[in-house]
Amino acid sequence: MGGVTTRLEDLPLRDDLRGMTPYGAPQAALPVALNVNENTHPVPEEVADDILDAVALALREVNRYPDREFTGLREGFAQYLGHGLEAANIWAANGSNEVLQHMLQAFGGPGRRAFGFAPTYSMYPLLTRATGAEWVAGTRGEDFTVDPEDAARQVADAGADVVFLCAPNNPTGTPMGLDAIRAVYDATDGVVIVDEAYQEFAPREEPSALTLLPGRERLVVSRTMSKAFAFAGARVGYLAADPAVVDALRLVRLPYHLSALTQAAATAALQHAPTMLRMVDDIVAQRDRISATLQALGYRPYESWTNFVLFGGVDDPRAVWDGLYERGVLIRDVGIPDHLRVTAGTEEETTAFLDALASVGSGA
Repeated sequence: MGGVTTRLEDLPLRDDLRGMTPYGAPQAALPVALNVNENTHPVPEEVADDILDAVALALREVNRYPDREFTGLREGFAQYLGHGLEAANIWAANGSNEVLQHMLQAFGGPGRRAFGFAPTYSMYPLLTRATGAEWVAGTRGEDFTVDPEDAARQVADAGADVVFLCAPNNPTGTPMGLDAIRAVYDATDGVVIVDEAYQEFAPREEPSALTLLPGRERLVVSRTMSKAFAFAGARVGYLAADPAVVDALRLVRLPYHLSALTQAAATAALQHAPTMLRMVDDIVAQRDRISATLQALGYRPYESWTNFVLFGGVDDPRAVWDGLYERGVLIRDVGIPDHLRVTAGTEEETTAFLDALASVGSGA
């Protein structure tokens, strides 16, 4: 059974899936891995102890199905987000990718269309096509920003049923103003998903799209615990929206889709939100240090409100990537010509990356 008996193209795969490439980033056991936008800081010990206690307690009743409505977790997310939100406004799933998949299952699907401004998160088109919808890619400015007037025009022309706004954007780190989000919302009759996976790394004084939710029943704000909460391995994502949107997602979710152990771990982590978020300041400091040093080395870093930095001016991305790899540092080639992306790690990891990059050579 272990040998290759057939090929993928020989199977009766859906026609619209043929030729697609699965999502994935290089995985390698290198000393410094800064390629997948993880939070490289471990969960603080006192928080980990409470999470272990909560999971141990949940294990005593693991023979029973979990709370299908994950009520306690939704209440925890509502309290964390604030802005007058209640549990009825919250949905959660196994990572923000499943949250977005639920949205596409409910509001996209065959005969429908989803839209996003490229380059953006590569899972949007994959999720769109996997759920049977058509993906339409819009364009950004040369600095990867989105102009409100131009954005509204593109969205209106696309006639999409689902619009993705990654704010701040992955893989570019680019912020998106509330004026652009308002313009896009007014230009479409479809649902608008503002993906704020990296919002905790934005300047504290900058408002979230959560402030736009009242009176906008087609607006959704998606978040994750993977980044700021250092919870990537736990796979917990969530969104805030009008309760009617949450009702729609109940139609497409699998029964008991969030395990009791996941609910227990996430609820315990949320109770330590100030402690979990304290590391964000350290990551932002390393991100800004990376940007400053990249510029000094002759590269062109872009403004970032995330935990990573995209930089241009890379004459030979493959050679630079290989040079870093040989020095034990893994970063990401996101497919933008003459650009590479690096995640801000701990101070030690950041130093290792910057020293390795300096030894590889300067930018153009």
